[in-house]
Amino acid sequence: MLIVKKFGGSSVANADRVRHVAGLIAEDVEKGHRVIAVLSAQGDTTDELIAKAHEISANPSKRELDMLISTGEQQSVALMSMALHEMGYKAISLNAFQVGMHTTRVYGNSRLKRIDSERINVELDRGNVVLVTGFQGVNRYEDYTTLGRGGSDTTAVAIAAAMHADRCQIFTDVEGVYTADPRIVKNARKLKEISYDEMLELASQGAKVLHNRSVEMAKRYNVVLEVLSSMTRAEGTLVKEETQVERLLITGIAVDKNVARVSLIGLADVPGRAFRVFDLLSRNNINVDIILQSIGREGTKDISFTISRDDMEATRTLLEANKEQLGAQEIQLSDQFAKISIVGAGMISNPGVASKMFEALYNAGVNIHMISTSEIKISVLIAQRNVELAMEAIHDRFNMAGSI
Repeated sequence: MLIVKKFGGSSVANADRVRHVAGLIAEDVEKGHRVIAVLSAQGDTTDELIAKAHEISANPSKRELDMLISTGEQQSVALMSMALHEMGYKAISLNAFQVGMHTTRVYGNSRLKRIDSERINVELDRGNVVLVTGFQGVNRYEDYTTLGRGGSDTTAVAIAAAMHADRCQIFTDVEGVYTADPRIVKNARKLKEISYDEMLELASQGAKVLHNRSVEMAKRYNVVLEVLSSMTRAEGTLVKEETQVERLLITGIAVDKNVARVSLIGLADVPGRAFRVFDLLSRNNINVDIILQSIGREGTKDISFTISRDDMEATRTLLEANKEQLGAQEIQLSDQFAKISIVGAGMISNPGVASKMFEALYNAGVNIHMISTSEIKISVLIAQRNVELAMEAIHDRFNMAGSI
């Protein structure tokens, strides 16, 4: 059996945890399995490297930043290889260049295009545990690129798909996928199974357990994921196409605090104004999420939308520079918001889900600033200070700690 295992930064944060993970890998080797392990950088290494870059430059080159932060994963795989050697097992560490992990040319948030499997197959045939750097690839210029936060999940799924692995395990610091973040909602319940579509919505709306691109790729190539903890032996959560467990009205709640709201006040109420705004943002690679346009009055209208907080200053600069062209009387930006989303395939055939969510927020005294919906998701923008109160209220209203 060929198994792909991915270990996050907390799982390999120090020497003791590296040895512990090496032991988990060794257990599968002893059972006769071939193992490919994808590792993230240790602990807070990536954040520390980014901080070092900002000590030198307020606006570091994205190319050089990728060159710098890609070293974190290389440290992890080399140390893990040494740990396995000490235990008497054959292992080899490989970075993105050595494997041939080809990405788009974008720095900082690149996408995987293809993976060359030849080197990995050679090393597996030699009896090695193959340890691969997550989060990174190489573009057409042979420069290192990174895949965005959580990108190691995507690396693991891509390798599992390319190698036709029998199993793809994602080890995290929690024991699986929960109905809500158990660090916020104390009675959150672990799910035995969840569908790709539901997991993709949760990941896209801020749930940190899996990177959304990894779920997209798993769905595309039908890679069954197992999310479990590297710290305990508890059974994890399966992410797959069809689930056999009871169909809950709501599967999970996600929160995204990396949100900023932008409001353009006093735009001319004429055709094409929204196009000008969002075309400008698109051409500058700024992603927009929730959009709200007011009813036009006295020849003007307001447009509000949400962006990643990371893009807030770039958006401010861009809009201020084009304020006259856009015809905005005023531009407002704030990062004091958070987005809470409820996700569940069960809401397709059950009316009144939105009403229950809004009732829960009303009873908790939480004001809603913006709303967005899809077939299996409802998202609301609220004040960040109300996140814990709102999540607990919604979780209780839908009785997510038990069966519905």
